Amino acid sequence: MAYHDHGRPAQHRLVSDDAHASSHSTPGNASPASSSSHDDASAVPSYLHSSITGLAAGFGGLVRRFSDMTGVHNPHPIPSRTYSGPAPPAALQGNGVSGVFTPPMNYNRSPSPLRPPPLEPLELRGFREDTTGSARLLTPAVAEEIRTLIPERQRLEDAWNLVYSLDQDGASLGTLYQKSSCYEGQRASFVLVVKDNEGGLFGAYLSDPPKPQPHYFGNGECFLWRASLLAALPPPPSEDTTNYNAARVTTIVSPTRISRTASPAPSSIGPSIRFKAFPYSGENEFYIYCEQHYLSVGAGDGHYGLWLNDSLEKGISARCLTFGNEPLSDEGIKFGILGVELWLIGNGGGVR
Repeated sequence: MAYHDHGRPAQHRLVSDDAHASSHSTPGNASPASSSSHDDASAVPSYLHSSITGLAAGFGGLVRRFSDMTGVHNPHPIPSRTYSGPAPPAALQGNGVSGVFTPPMNYNRSPSPLRPPPLEPLELRGFREDTTGSARLLTPAVAEEIRTLIPERQRLEDAWNLVYSLDQDGASLGTLYQKSSCYEGQRASFVLVVKDNEGGLFGAYLSDPPKPQPHYFGNGECFLWRASLLAALPPPPSEDTTNYNAARVTTIVSPTRISRTASPAPSSIGPSIRFKAFPYSGENEFYIYCEQHYLSVGAGDGHYGLWLNDSLEKGISARCLTFGNEPLSDEGIKFGILGVELWLIGNGGGVR
């Protein structure tokens, strides 16, 4: 049945009539073309729907992952260590336990009352009664200077014992080795003292007893040293010298150059000494090397820090890498030997 719609345009009326006609047609009367078009129309939206759904799900997963990174949820949370009790008093706040330590502005340090006792004066043992003063190389004043540089455990020793003396035991390096061999394997350290022909005094601290070995030995506690006496200047002409007892010192001179007629310094002041030490530099490990024909302390680049021959008549001292020292003798790199001593710090003992 036809009807007329005067309110719509003609083309809309035709489309409406065709749709109305197709709605009354039976499936059996549908043409193949119209059936195929219906299947394609229904299939395309389904495929697009699946693709869009998958993309939306993937994008949602990324969003959730980035959201989890900003706020991670731990199924087993660690208990908080934050202090939840009552607030500590103001005196305890900022003490390093209840908060960051804040030192007070008026914090005054005071020396600890638990100071170690002062060291006892050194006693040098081993000289014979007939040994003259000029033949005694090591003096208490020089020994005290060396004492300040040796390891702490050795500073507590208040007695040094003479192991070898050229004046008392003869000029022989073999004798020196023999007398120090009884301390092998013990925690014993030694001080080697050498006096050259000009009266210069120098030597070395040895962490081990000197003995012939096919390799270097010792450790970084070893060092070289030298000591020089300072000459006293005469008083100025304008000063009254009637009761002059003060000692004035100046440049370094050898003890043999000091005039024997000069007035000695008062015993309460003691001799004026310039002491220099050359500790281990870390450049190499050439601490001590001993053979039957020589003894050496420190080496490097073909030079020895201190070298003595087997007859203890000649020696060598040059700048070496082990200690970075200057030549120890004022005579030069080569010097003549006037005396040699080897001192044991303490009584030895103890197994290394």
